[in-house]
Amino acid sequence: MAYVHMDFFDEIAKFRAGRRLWARFMKERYGARDPKAQHFRFGVVCGGSSLVAPQPYNNVVRVAVETMAAVFGGAQSIFTCALDEAFQIPTEFSAELAVRTQQMIAYETGIARTVDPLGGSYFLEQHTDRMEEMILKVMGEIDAYGGVIPAIEDGWIQLRLAERGLERKLDTDAGRHAIIGQNFFRKADEEIGVGDVFQLDPTVAQRALEKFQRVLDTRSQSAVDTALARLAAAAAKDDENVMPYLVECCHAYATVGEMVSRLKKEWGEFKEPVKL
Repeated sequence: MAYVHMDFFDEIAKFRAGRRLWARFMKERYGARDPKAQHFRFGVVCGGSSLVAPQPYNNVVRVAVETMAAVFGGAQSIFTCALDEAFQIPTEFSAELAVRTQQMIAYETGIARTVDPLGGSYFLEQHTDRMEEMILKVMGEIDAYGGVIPAIEDGWIQLRLAERGLERKLDTDAGRHAIIGQNFFRKADEEIGVGDVFQLDPTVAQRALEKFQRVLDTRSQSAVDTALARLAAAAAKDDENVMPYLVECCHAYATVGEMVSRLKKEWGEFKEPVKL
């Protein structure tokens, strides 16, 4: 799952470069012979951190632009955020409008009729090459650090993300990064909001608890215990893939809490490192 932002050609080049690199690494580094294994299948969230509370209806346009960038970049699955997700739980209206945005792009624009419709564009191909070089540079830094796991455990990746977030914040505050309605073309004394507010059904929590209890009452406890024991045994091994055992636990109706509890006993609990 990836996020797409508002720089249209940056995002398209990013996804195109990712597809190239996936195919190359699967073939050359991992020796995948099946062409299907070289296909980079990915999903995209449109409108995550790019949505803002001021002038919220502008977010509809942002999500539409980002969705088109994701299509041009070759995404297989696209999630479109609702316009009010920057400041509240989406209403039924805003959630439906997000779906309609995706449907209009899929059924009315015609941009999904061909794969890689911008392929061959001089600018985009050159930009994709540059993006590929940047991605390889970052991957090289991670490899030099000892891999993704040490980089996360030591907080190096989190620090890099925080640095980029701070850079974007400072650029926005200084006007080097334009966000319409927030730091550009802002109206004086305008209020944030769209009128409608999400209303929580007060009976939802009780219905969820009742359903949960029915599962606990009707599941086979012996099957749950067996699946959890197999998961714990797999987690105790250094080179065992635990995913099949997690799936087995799900089929036995083990809860997420029960599975996490067994994994915590074997692996402990990750403590986020603080790096300044």
